[in-house]
Amino acid sequence: MSAPVSDAAPGQLSHRQILTVLSGLMLGMLLAALDQTIMASAMKTIADQLNGQTIQAWATTAYLITATISTPLYGKLSDIFGRKPMYLTAISFFLVGSVLSGIANSMYELAAFRAVQGLGAGGLMSLALAIIADMVPPRERSKYQGYFMGVWGLSSVAGPVVGGAFAGLDTFAGIEGWRWVFLLNVPIGIVALIVVARFLNVPHRKVAQRVDYWGAIALTVGLVPLLIVAEQGREWGWDSGRSVLMYVIGVVGIAAFVYVEKRMGDAALLPLRLFRRRTFALTNVVNFVMGVGMFGTMMSLPLYLQIVKGASPTESGLMTLPMTFGILVAAMGSGQIIAKTGRYRKFPIIGLGATAVSLFLFSQVGVDTPMWQVMLVMVLTGAGLGLCMQTLILAIQNDVPVKDMGVATSSATFFRSIGGTVGTAVFLSILFSVVGDRIGDAFGAVRGDAAFTAALASNPQFAQSLSGGGGIDLNNTAFLNTLDPVLARPILSGFASSLDTVFLVGAFVTLVAFGLIWFLKETPLLNKSGIQRAADEEAAAAAPAAAMH
Repeated sequence: MSAPVSDAAPGQLSHRQILTVLSGLMLGMLLAALDQTIMASAMKTIADQLNGQTIQAWATTAYLITATISTPLYGKLSDIFGRKPMYLTAISFFLVGSVLSGIANSMYELAAFRAVQGLGAGGLMSLALAIIADMVPPRERSKYQGYFMGVWGLSSVAGPVVGGAFAGLDTFAGIEGWRWVFLLNVPIGIVALIVVARFLNVPHRKVAQRVDYWGAIALTVGLVPLLIVAEQGREWGWDSGRSVLMYVIGVVGIAAFVYVEKRMGDAALLPLRLFRRRTFALTNVVNFVMGVGMFGTMMSLPLYLQIVKGASPTESGLMTLPMTFGILVAAMGSGQIIAKTGRYRKFPIIGLGATAVSLFLFSQVGVDTPMWQVMLVMVLTGAGLGLCMQTLILAIQNDVPVKDMGVATSSATFFRSIGGTVGTAVFLSILFSVVGDRIGDAFGAVRGDAAFTAALASNPQFAQSLSGGGGIDLNNTAFLNTLDPVLARPILSGFASSLDTVFLVGAFVTLVAFGLIWFLKETPLLNKSGIQRAADEEAAAAAPAAAMH
């Protein structure tokens, strides 16, 4: 009878040990993933309750800034001090931020507390993937990373449903309903904290290395203004004085960051030598472009479902179940195939191709497109995501030295997050720059229609807003639910046409990533985990010293 897996080699963990740690990591990742989607459907109610509708964007922006900037910092610090203390730090920050957000009494307080939450979120995703890289060899890793994709997919559906449900309650257990959007994180986070603290016991050699504080400061100076302008630029005006100031400060900060990283060498927050590795550099460029095209465009899907199809935020969350199904099947299936064959290059190629095709198909949807057709395209989009995201991280992890595992893994999350922020800003700008004209054209096309003329005559208030009363207010589209369908149709057609343009631009951006990924060179997947590789390197370094004695 063969020995248990845990005894097969030093540093190798059994399947059961891995799954125990994985349960804690998945809870941590669920916190971060769910928090982003749960806020989307609850934000309007929260802003009304805190009397801060006009400044609500800052609650999202503050979280985004701290989560993005802390991501590479967690990666580097985990390489120096170990994964466990940094992961426990990330969960703790997130829990404290959640409790504080749950008791916030103004929108400014909520923005500040969301920033604390973001400090935790930056480590939850990237460190979970780095810890799996420590425990599991690359060839087996995609099977476990598929679970993370499942959590990510689940949160995209559950988030709007849970957020909408709590936001719709006046009180629950004697506490205002919307506050549970944050307080719900507390029991999940405590369980994750206990599991990780008790069971994540992977060996780590502390690296005697300086912490790149100046690099962190320079990165903050570079990214904060650019993230702010990405979120606020449409309201300020992209060429306004405030926006231009943000661009200038951002560029100066990034230039300073590159200079500091060059000076710091191996101790750098993001060592520049890693970019001399073709796989690392190419895959992160693809991550960024994919983030722009894919995540920037995917924010259009809920708008289509809610505005054009009239679904509530909760309903639109449930309607995206086919995408989650596609993610799960593709991620789990490709993980099994990679484990058997050791080949991975074809999956991101197929995945990005499928994503581009799905976006081209989305660019054809209209007011009358049957929901079953939209859902079929969602399955294709989900399959594309499931084939891409985990495989690109696997390629990076397989390529870098074990001492850089944390910083390399966090870089993938970092570049994709930056791409998603840029994409969301660009595509929302495209949408709102064309939607007014498209709606105007749609009204022009039906102006002579008898049914439209009769409906307009029976609604003088709406007729006045069309003729010269400042036009239609697109900041709040709730009026569409009660408007005569004949009058609403040109607005829906204009929105659908504008969203089609956004999807089309997203498809072309994703095609750029599809073209780049063909240059990815496949290197054989290693059969040793990060712990085993570190043990081998330590033994190799000790061998000459032992021979001298």
